[in-house]
Amino acid sequence: MSGHRREGFVLATATGIVGITFGVLADAAGLTPPQVIVMSALVFTGASQLAAVSVVASGGSEGAAVGSALLLAARNALYGPVVARLLPASWLPKAASAQFVIDETTAMATIQDNDADAADAFWWTAIWLWTLWNAGSILGVWLGAVIGEPEVWGLDAAFPAAFVALLAPHLRHQPGRVAAFGGAALAVVATPIAPAGVPLLVAVFAVVPGWVVSTRGATEAAT
Repeated sequence: MSGHRREGFVLATATGIVGITFGVLADAAGLTPPQVIVMSALVFTGASQLAAVSVVASGGSEGAAVGSALLLAARNALYGPVVARLLPASWLPKAASAQFVIDETTAMATIQDNDADAADAFWWTAIWLWTLWNAGSILGVWLGAVIGEPEVWGLDAAFPAAFVALLAPHLRHQPGRVAAFGGAALAVVATPIAPAGVPLLVAVFAVVPGWVVSTRGATEAAT
């Protein structure tokens, strides 16, 4: 097995373990096994699924759950231009391939030295990732019925931990820090007065000051 295939499989295995946690949390939130199976197969993006389940578990509305999931999934649209050259040329297969354009597959593709290896890494990672994520989710639902409350095992920390993992790389730069701390401040202010799930949506407005700082820095660098 080539190096990038081995790395893709290891990454997919680790993600599958997170899928088990998602299944447990989804079961605790009241989702049925068919709902979890369909969600993992079609949504197929861990952060968005964890966000939706967290909102549901907190008593939030379906709109807030979907809004939170869509907000987090929007970043995947930025990966399209990066991997477009690796996808099939025909529009229908290319559209179907968009299902697999996520953090892990894009990362594995972009670190390769040539397009042939990049395409192979993308698809190898995608196939194993989808398979193991869904298998993990199903196993998690079954385990959820066995272990009871996920808080006893500390699994409730998976959702905030996933957000920290997504946030950490952006804290290296000032615009990212401004957006991160601004979003946290907005969420803290909104939490006591807004329904469950809405503070997460409100926090997105912190992107504006982050964008302003980024634009100002780019202007100063140009001059």
